[in-house]
Amino acid sequence: MQSKRLAVRIKPVMDQNSKLRELAIKASQNSHSPYSKAKVGSAILTSSGSYFYGCNVENSSFGGTVCAERVAIWKAISEGEQRIKKVYIYTKQGWPPCGFCRQVMSEFADENLEVIIGDEKGQETTMKFKDLMPLAYTPDTYHSKE
Repeated sequence: MQSKRLAVRIKPVMDQNSKLRELAIKASQNSHSPYSKAKVGSAILTSSGSYFYGCNVENSSFGGTVCAERVAIWKAISEGEQRIKKVYIYTKQGWPPCGFCRQVMSEFADENLEVIIGDEKGQETTMKFKDLMPLAYTPDTYHSKE
């Protein structure tokens, strides 16, 4: 009996991760990356259960370039979401999020935010955001200075 309950808990997580991967790969196909040639896709699951995804968009000024993770997060926030439960980042090579994206994630991270990094071979690395960026400067940090 107990193992059935455990299986029920695991299955939705696996379905969420599979859906996040599928959306991130789909998003990467829309990447505008004429300079780096790196097609990056990201998908997020919000605390309310909604999914959002985005791709990297490069610009010849380079400063105007936006990473896939930030596109997905901004889409969610612009639709009224406030907390991110999971982030999936897909690149051919399985690159982790850059520092700028990590900082943006920290602004909207659920306390147990999970980050999944996937590559074209299907390999995935999963970690808690607090392990990826242990000393994140969060809204709580800012407000504790008042």
